[in-house]
Amino acid sequence: MSQQYIHLFKKGTAALMLSTAFAGAAMAEPTHGLAMYGVPELPADFTALPYVNPDAPKGGRIVTGEGGTFDSLNPFIQKGNAPWQLRFMMAEGLMGRAFSEPFTLYCLLCETVETDENRTWVEFTLRDEARFSDGSPVTVEDVMWSFETLGTKGHGRYAALWAQIERMEQTGPNKVKFTFNVENRELALLTAMRPILKKSYWDDKDFTQSGIENIPVTSAPYVVTDVNPGMYVELSRNPDYWGKDLPFMRGQANFDTVRFEYFADPSLVIEAFKAGELNAHREVNVQIWDDHYDFPAVERGDVIKSVIPHQRPTGMTGFAMNTRLPQFADWRVRQAMIEAFNFDYINEAQTESQQSRITSYFSNSPLGMRPGPAEGRVLEMLEPYKDDLLPGVLEGYSFPKTSGREMDRGAMRRALKLMEEAGWTIQDGQMKNAEGQPFTFEIVLSVGEDENQSIIDTYTQMLLQLGIQPKISIVDKAQYTQRMENFDFGMTPVRYGLSLSPGNEQYAYFGQVAAQTPGSRNIPGINDPVVDDLIARMLNATDREDSLAATRALDRVLTAGRYAIPLYAWNESYNAHVKELHYPEPLPLYGDWIMWREMTWYWEEEK
Repeated sequence: MSQQYIHLFKKGTAALMLSTAFAGAAMAEPTHGLAMYGVPELPADFTALPYVNPDAPKGGRIVTGEGGTFDSLNPFIQKGNAPWQLRFMMAEGLMGRAFSEPFTLYCLLCETVETDENRTWVEFTLRDEARFSDGSPVTVEDVMWSFETLGTKGHGRYAALWAQIERMEQTGPNKVKFTFNVENRELALLTAMRPILKKSYWDDKDFTQSGIENIPVTSAPYVVTDVNPGMYVELSRNPDYWGKDLPFMRGQANFDTVRFEYFADPSLVIEAFKAGELNAHREVNVQIWDDHYDFPAVERGDVIKSVIPHQRPTGMTGFAMNTRLPQFADWRVRQAMIEAFNFDYINEAQTESQQSRITSYFSNSPLGMRPGPAEGRVLEMLEPYKDDLLPGVLEGYSFPKTSGREMDRGAMRRALKLMEEAGWTIQDGQMKNAEGQPFTFEIVLSVGEDENQSIIDTYTQMLLQLGIQPKISIVDKAQYTQRMENFDFGMTPVRYGLSLSPGNEQYAYFGQVAAQTPGSRNIPGINDPVVDDLIARMLNATDREDSLAATRALDRVLTAGRYAIPLYAWNESYNAHVKELHYPEPLPLYGDWIMWREMTWYWEEEK
């Protein structure tokens, strides 16, 4: 074999080296897909994903609404506010995710993928036919530039993976190999999903700058064709899209036009839908779904109400307590705050008791902790930490039941007892410590969160019965973002959307390093070495059973940590849409998941 130049990138430093053979000779057979555990469900000759309509007609448009605004079309950087959907619609990865399986990828930009048994490296062979929207080929150079640029100049979400890549090298005319510096089986899959951008497009532009002047060239099915800053962004299906005949893409990207309208007042989104300005809307309040979707278009049958179930974890939606503050450092105080939150009364007021409550971070899925004492493999994993675990982890923990009456005296007595155990008592009608300092904190909300504001107004009336009067601050979105980045709050709404295959993102949500990293997703400030150890056990598991046990153990530790006051479990999605919009069946495991509507629904008029 003739000598080849091999590009080597390591920790952001590029070097060119000479080799007598292609580096990283294959140690495994090339394959069409990768699963986190086991093998992919679909064979190499599959013709379409199981949850699409492979014969879906092309055409039509989907128009949805968003509250807020945007000032950028570059979703890959920290600066600016880009429509969140662009992150998923303006670039493709080397592989694409199948939402019919917990965590399995199939080749997209790549033709084949190879890795070793321990996933210490992964190598991709690019498809010769892969093209950007301007017709130019997707090259190894584009792949390597994308990884280094995103890892060093892009949004913070890309930095962690880049830091775990020991080297990146071209191993053939259309081959690229990544070798990792840590043991983590998920890294091969995360590498496969990184967005690939066109290097030459950015040669004369500053990648780090936001704005609407530069629309990134994409290899994906859609391109931005119309935009009005802060008002709307419209994408059109590229008729020359290179991958339209791939089995993975069959039945996907069916609409000619995908448009996102923006409204400064989020409450106007539903009104725009009723007025016909939008043709699809996802409702998040079941009471509004039942009470306010009786307008003429629904009665005529021109608008359809679709309830779509899913099997993904509930995650955690509720109000996080900032454990970095001394007020919330004691678990007994956090439990008292949970006791004082009369969920059944609030649920009746907000949804007429139609919503169930979240029971744990991974509830509604096989990953969720089981009720009662820890058993079997879960118990084995937790026992080494038994002296450091909070009450309820081993014995079993559940959020308290309330009477549903406006004043739940039993809950108040339990809350008062917990506060007293933590050193707080009511003195002259106010909760104070032994030094006479009042117990108080600030609840920070973002403007436009009407439901959260209503819930907090009710909750603060309950806290007054404990002699606690928190300060409520409602700030604009920019100030809210800044305050969250600096963890400047006592209590605030939190939303963790968790998947059926939790991975490295768990460190960002719940890890010790993230707890003290400004701008991280660890909103409550969870700083528990047991959490980090269980995440590591989960990531390094070699089979599904061990990963399942580690996740259930983690769920116990997080839930019994009392870091958040949980709200509703969204185990179904409520979609209203014009009758010409159809979704395929059977439904994917993840149900109405990220970009499912935009990528797999289709437009078909009645025949």
